[in-house]
Amino acid sequence: MAAALPFIDLKAQYAALKTTIDARIQAVLDHGQYIMGPEVKELETALAAYVGTKHCITVASGTEALLIALMALDLQPGDEVITTPFTFAATVETIVLLGGVPVLVDIEPDSCNLDASLIESAITPRTKAIMPVSLYGQVCDMDAINAIAAKHGNIPVIEDAAQSFGASYKGKKSCGLSTWGATSFFPSKPLGCYGDGGALFTDDDALAQAAREIRVHGQSQRYTHTRVGVGGRMDTLQCAVVLGKLERFDWEIAQRLAIGERYQRLIAELPLQRLAVREDRDCVWAQFTVQVDGRDAVAEALKQAGIPTAVHYPKPLHRQPAYEQRCRVATPLPNTEAAAQRVMSLPMSADLSEAQQDRVVDALRVALT
Repeated sequence: MAAALPFIDLKAQYAALKTTIDARIQAVLDHGQYIMGPEVKELETALAAYVGTKHCITVASGTEALLIALMALDLQPGDEVITTPFTFAATVETIVLLGGVPVLVDIEPDSCNLDASLIESAITPRTKAIMPVSLYGQVCDMDAINAIAAKHGNIPVIEDAAQSFGASYKGKKSCGLSTWGATSFFPSKPLGCYGDGGALFTDDDALAQAAREIRVHGQSQRYTHTRVGVGGRMDTLQCAVVLGKLERFDWEIAQRLAIGERYQRLIAELPLQRLAVREDRDCVWAQFTVQVDGRDAVAEALKQAGIPTAVHYPKPLHRQPAYEQRCRVATPLPNTEAAAQRVMSLPMSADLSEAQQDRVVDALRVALT
């Protein structure tokens, strides 16, 4: 078996940023403010400016971001949230934890993002929010989703942007397109820390204040608990890491766009289905995902050639034991079912070289013949 390529090359990224990241971490060790230290506010200011929103609230993880967003909207038991079955469990997990009901509609077959045209038929008097997921690094059709939400009484829209931070949609940044934008800084994300972390974005002053209180156990000031909250802070060290990585983030996004475009070009003639990227947006390729028939055999052939793969995601949420009885399936889900059997992600990072990419594509060509 050939020596394996890294699926995501975090070591190369650290090597390029070592001086900056080490200095950022050392600064925290020197001042010793590990919880809510000055780097927290510094990062929030920088990220709000990057996205173009009035507020950024850092939190403990991408999951916590979704949970706090729903809590700030006062999601109650029995309230419904329209979302996709083709996503990581955290999307519906947070709804269920608050007693809500995930209402599932199908995805687009070519982008794997939520099909906005199916949302309106799923709305009921119990609909409290719509939660599209910007999967694989490409933003959903947010204008269409926001228009439907506005038509039905300004239903809040939460963009689950765990995979799309840095992506653009009609000239605007992911996370700045709706009531809430929620992202993750899990190490493998386009902008990642060295543990768990996440952030919320909004222009709504009241929601921002609610989120800031919720993340510190509902405190409006020390030992004054004005609402039910959680321990949801992003620690100072992780904020310092993200600040260090911001130094070359624009370069990394440019690289991801270029590498993704090159992948798309190199595999254009292969017997597989490429992810469709809409003309009015880009994709930052949190995962470079294709759809193939006979996925398991293809993945095994690639493994033997030293090419790691992953499946995002092999079992839709309405098929998961924990959630199959807790979700309402609002539309038939043929596209979701088909994608779960065919999606496969290839190595992807801003530091992927052309030689490494050629090796992946050459091995994929052999595996598909």
